[in-house]
Amino acid sequence: MGSFISEIKDWHGERKCLAVVKALNSRGFDAEFFNDDESAACRVVELCKDAASIGFGGSMTIAGMGLSGRLSGRGAELIDHSAKGLSAGEKMEAMRRQQTCSVFLCSANAIASDGTVVNIDGNGNRVAASIFGPGKVVMVAGRNKIVSGGAAEAIARAKSESCPVNAHRLGRDVPCAETGVCADCNSPERICRVTVIFDRRPSLTEFHILIVNKDLGF
Repeated sequence: MGSFISEIKDWHGERKCLAVVKALNSRGFDAEFFNDDESAACRVVELCKDAASIGFGGSMTIAGMGLSGRLSGRGAELIDHSAKGLSAGEKMEAMRRQQTCSVFLCSANAIASDGTVVNIDGNGNRVAASIFGPGKVVMVAGRNKIVSGGAAEAIARAKSESCPVNAHRLGRDVPCAETGVCADCNSPERICRVTVIFDRRPSLTEFHILIVNKDLGF
């Protein structure tokens, strides 16, 4: 029974993923579908093959795919502000340098079925690098990030699913990190401060979105 249920979920997920890939391409993104994270990871490596520097936006999807290890030793400089042992100054410098790296790797907090992409950030470094600056942006998102509707539904998904989990993961002193429910707080440690809605691909940015038929990240 378990295998049958998994097959049905994969079938349904594939339908959702293929539909959103079509919607994303209609909005100017270079979107592709992948059945699993292994094939998606191989595509990311391919997209990074000529990069002099690769920025990591702090994505749990990217981390879970082991892309740092896959890309290490290939000649590109890896710029990761979340790397262990960095001082506050070094972390800040890494975030600034990610704005002009060759390839910037990130995920989305939510992607609506109409092709609208939403990301919510605290410092703004992640969303800034995904809009303009890097030579190429590669965004990877699992089927769990897809919601029916448009921008409003995508924002609601980000607020209800991504933000509380990430606040808890980061150990922030905010209500949602305790309750798991967004309270639209005014805490100094609030992480949802900048909301970016991608209606279309940013005009001057090469933008790849890899949609994977698996649950990835938050």
